Amino acid sequence: MEFSLFAHMDRMDAGQAHPALYADFIELCKMADQGGMRAIWTGEHHAMDFTVTPNPFTTLVDLSHHTKNVRLGTGTVIVPFWHPIRLAGEAAMADLVTGGRIEIGAARGAYSYEYERMMPGLDAWDAGQRMRETLPLLRPLWAGDCAHDGQYHSFPATTAAPRPVQEGGPPIWVAARDPNSHEFAVQNGFHVQVTPLWQGMAEIESLMARFQAASAAHDGPRAKIMLLHHTYVGSDSDDVARAARELSRFYNYFGAWFQNKRPVKQGLIAELSQAELDANAMMAPENLARDLTIGTAQDVIDRIKRYEDLGYDEYSFWIDSGMSAERKRASLARFIDEVMPAFG
Repeated sequence: MEFSLFAHMDRMDAGQAHPALYADFIELCKMADQGGMRAIWTGEHHAMDFTVTPNPFTTLVDLSHHTKNVRLGTGTVIVPFWHPIRLAGEAAMADLVTGGRIEIGAARGAYSYEYERMMPGLDAWDAGQRMRETLPLLRPLWAGDCAHDGQYHSFPATTAAPRPVQEGGPPIWVAARDPNSHEFAVQNGFHVQVTPLWQGMAEIESLMARFQAASAAHDGPRAKIMLLHHTYVGSDSDDVARAARELSRFYNYFGAWFQNKRPVKQGLIAELSQAELDANAMMAPENLARDLTIGTAQDVIDRIKRYEDLGYDEYSFWIDSGMSAERKRASLARFIDEVMPAFG
């Protein structure tokens, strides 16, 4: 089992300054690098202070100057928002600047709030089709003299400039949920990223079953599969209970952004009242304590051992939570010092 960190600037209220949040983000990434994690993943989102990351390549290039060994991945780039030539070139340039440390995690996007601003009229189905046309073009563009005439993009023979440092270009991962997405990834030689969000062990098992079915139908080398999950390693039971309450609040806001019905002003969604938080039984703290990877160090070890037994190759510690920087650092430190050594 390999380990990685999935992190962004997550801003929950107007009192949080972006420069301070970015400094906190850098510190977490330095901890991941120094602690021996394989990779850092940071994604793409637009006009949402909930997740501040308009261009992951910019962030990853900066991270390359603060870290030494860790791989640097987009987790994930929203493919429909990119022209294939631009995505191939930006990824290759980042690979050049970082000395060949880039990996590409790719997705269709999830928030209609972003679709209606970036590409009005786009829906999830069309976004998925755009991704399926674009991603297989990256390697031919890196190889050179790629021409394409498709449903969404057409261009004459083109070679991405610059060329990536890595032979064949950066590894590509696809965020997958339904069986067709797993099949698309595996058949194209891409690795797979999955997240059960708040849905717990049954979904973790189901996602692996979909991946295994896709892999069984493929004659080529087995792709890797990464599990992304909210994680908190607490100092004691009281600390864990507090984390469950904080993650409950985070997921309530996550759901509000996803539903796209609540007013947004200055990049922040209208505050949820305590009554609204309490009314959402699905996201209740006790449910998240059961279904997320949170607990004392031994609790977290036991949970990740179950994921490893299922066949997951990488576990990504999703740290976005609305918690204070101090609580994030303490949890990550316990994960590095007490959890990761159990998987040597």
